[in-house]
Amino acid sequence: SPGALRRAGNEEFRRGQYGPAAELYSRALAQLEAAGDATAEERSVLLANRAACHLKDGACSLCVADCTSALELVPFGIKPLLRRAAAYEALERYSLAYVDYKTALQVDCSVQAAHDGVNRMTKALLEKDGVNWRQKLPPIPTVPVSAQTRWSIPSAQAPGANTPPATAPQGERDKTAAGMERAKMLKEEGNELVKKGNHKKAVEKYSESLKLNKECATYTNRALCYLALKQYKEAAQDCTEALKLDPKNVKALYRRAQALKELK
Repeated sequence: SPGALRRAGNEEFRRGQYGPAAELYSRALAQLEAAGDATAEERSVLLANRAACHLKDGACSLCVADCTSALELVPFGIKPLLRRAAAYEALERYSLAYVDYKTALQVDCSVQAAHDGVNRMTKALLEKDGVNWRQKLPPIPTVPVSAQTRWSIPSAQAPGANTPPATAPQGERDKTAAGMERAKMLKEEGNELVKKGNHKKAVEKYSESLKLNKECATYTNRALCYLALKQYKEAAQDCTEALKLDPKNVKALYRRAQALKELK
């Protein structure tokens, strides 16, 4: 099955057998295409995997082609963006690499490889094109907020992070525990609504959740919704609240920057 071929390909890749791995990914792709009901996601993953093999083997143009196909199927995928950027960089097409690294950062501002790539490309382009290097750049695509949600749905908190102290009286504690449970449920309902693109309804869920439990991730999620709804003041406020709880929170800083930019 395509799944089994993909897993076998991953195994070969881990062992450094990039040619055989690419071969297995190609067979998986051919099977999916023959079946005709392959999802864009599955094909995109296989193309991005095969691109990684090409990159390791120094077949940079093939890598670019596979990444481009993967991104046509699922726009703004972080792996194909980073792999294509690396291939462009190896081909010394620095401005194209710069655009891909920059786009990857819009999708997920916490990817170190993308930050490093942008810095390297900035240096290279400055040397190549002089101080006006930016004017020669192709346009950098704007990543829609919907594509940013892939990394904005929070990971669950560490277990026990929110459990109230054991010193609370028994009745009180049950109430808080139930409240926490309810808050978590409401937050998850909000996350589901965000995935469906229903930001208005999601705001309601997050707001109810925050009444029960003030949690950083709930604030940054609600801020994401406010950004999508163009309510920039509210978005900035939520990020400020989140930063009171977690002063180094990258999402809160990034989203507040987006809101403040809109507010000029």
